[in-house]
Amino acid sequence: MRVGFKVEYVSISDDVKLGENVKLAKFINLYGCTIGDNTKIGTFVEVQKNATIGKSCKISSHTFICEGVTIEDNVFIGHGVTFINDTYPRATNPDGALQTEADWKVEPILVKKGASIGSGATILSNVTIGENAIIGAGSVVTKDVQPNTIVAGNPAKFIRSIDTKQANTSPLPLRERDRVRGNLHD
Repeated sequence: MRVGFKVEYVSISDDVKLGENVKLAKFINLYGCTIGDNTKIGTFVEVQKNATIGKSCKISSHTFICEGVTIEDNVFIGHGVTFINDTYPRATNPDGALQTEADWKVEPILVKKGASIGSGATILSNVTIGENAIIGAGSVVTKDVQPNTIVAGNPAKFIRSIDTKQANTSPLPLRERDRVRGNLHD
């Protein structure tokens, strides 16, 4: 790099709505989206138009949040999480022409307040992740997740319910808590 040459390393379009005290890392791409107060966006994150992220969320690096995703307040999104807004994606129409926005419909995804999504998870379209739910790392979520539950796997399956009194206070990491309670099989 040339001496005295400064590059910001962010791409934020004029139509992005940022709340107060939003923390943005470098190497991000934001356009046409809304991000709530006190939210942190990590490096190499893309948030597309018509996506909404609530207040006090943490979006970790390398995450892709596509059009049609709504993330409510106090949500944690781990590294490399991908949201998919089309059940049957295609590059072309039957006549061979490249598809445009007019050729398909955005399918929504809703992540409710206080949910946590582990690194490397994939969230398919037309899914609601319930309040305080936890999605295990690497999971593929193909259907709705009930509030106060833990799901994991491909496809993601119910592991156990969360004691709502301890939903955010357990001193043990998730996998250790489950081993202690006998809920995971190694």
